[in-house]
Amino acid sequence: MSCNSCSTGKDGQPKGCKNNGTCGTDSCNKLTVFDWLANMSLPEGEEPFIGVEVRFKNGRKEYYKNTENLTLSIGDVVATQAQSGHDIGMVTLTGELVRIQMKRKHVKIDDAENVLKIYRKASQRDIDIWSEARDKEEPMKVKARQFAIDLKLQMKISDIEYQGDASKATFYYTAEERVDFRELIKLFAKEFRTRIEMKQVGFRQEAARLGGIGSCGRELCCSTWLTDFRSVSTSAARYQQLSLNPLKLAGQCGKLKCCLNYELDSYLDALKSFPKTEVKLYTEKGTAVCQKTDIFRGFMWYAYEGEWMNWHKLTTDQANEIIALNKKKQKVASLEEYASELIEEVKADYENVVGQDSLTRFDSPKRKTKRKPNKGRAKRPGQPKPAADQNKPQEKSQEKNQQKPAQKTGQKKRRKPNPKKSNPNDAK
Repeated sequence: MSCNSCSTGKDGQPKGCKNNGTCGTDSCNKLTVFDWLANMSLPEGEEPFIGVEVRFKNGRKEYYKNTENLTLSIGDVVATQAQSGHDIGMVTLTGELVRIQMKRKHVKIDDAENVLKIYRKASQRDIDIWSEARDKEEPMKVKARQFAIDLKLQMKISDIEYQGDASKATFYYTAEERVDFRELIKLFAKEFRTRIEMKQVGFRQEAARLGGIGSCGRELCCSTWLTDFRSVSTSAARYQQLSLNPLKLAGQCGKLKCCLNYELDSYLDALKSFPKTEVKLYTEKGTAVCQKTDIFRGFMWYAYEGEWMNWHKLTTDQANEIIALNKKKQKVASLEEYASELIEEVKADYENVVGQDSLTRFDSPKRKTKRKPNKGRAKRPGQPKPAADQNKPQEKSQEKNQQKPAQKTGQKKRRKPNPKKSNPNDAK
């Protein structure tokens, strides 16, 4: 789904509105919500909910009250109340689904400080002022970063957002420690001639605002649909038997990927039937230690102490059976008895779908085949061959016999001397 400015051009390439999810029709998949209650009518005597969800730049959403009873739909640009002046945003949700969203985020409709009002639908003059202010944000961000570098502040200015009436600019920055930016604000106010507000965000919130493509090839979850950021620990990677490589486990925000929590519950349920890897198996042959587990197939590999190169594959039921016998102070003979039951002949169950007999068919040289002579036109039945064609095979056989020299029996061929090879007698 795309808007008109994102549709395909004349040459087949996408035009691209370059609004990064803030286009007028709200169809760039930036924290969009499907209103599954839109087609349902309210009961008689029930008034529609006055709450409206409005989205601003880079997925920032706020809730407002429609006190003027405006007929609003998804995608309308509206002028909303701000602390000073007004702001311009886009309607993303209306109706009863807003009530559910506000309840989930613990926002009350009667809170006058957090839930403000909607003034009107934005006029063309409001949209022009808003678009002009948006065009200033990118060059302003370059200058603001240079000012922070000159003052040697340990901070990164990630994004700038102008208010709809261009009366205030909000600077979003990330920093690991507390930063004294009082001198920086003076430079900003002197250079940009507007009110300045500094707002610190976390590294995950910064990645959600800017967006990007993850290692899976899809857009970042935090910038498309994920709104709550749960804590991710390294134990989630251990349970899923992932290598603790920070380069692979970290996302674009520098923290552990949020997707490590998606399948964690399924792994924890599967590991309930597995014995703990710290538990050793005691046999008459020796003590065995767990080396590897396969959660998908339910196998475990054990090795005797001192024989670390020889692994024995067991099922979870066999391992639990041996552990139960060890608790009764009983030992099994060896692990080979259990491992021999799992040895099966592996048969190739694949078929040659493409029709290729061998992958190395191009390695062997091609055989030279004699080409048949072109007979030319098709001959009619009963037509005699021309005289020239009848004499050709006899002439060829005579030429071959003349070219072969007569050799006597028992006489060896003499090799011609090679002038390049040096004679040993000449050196003397």
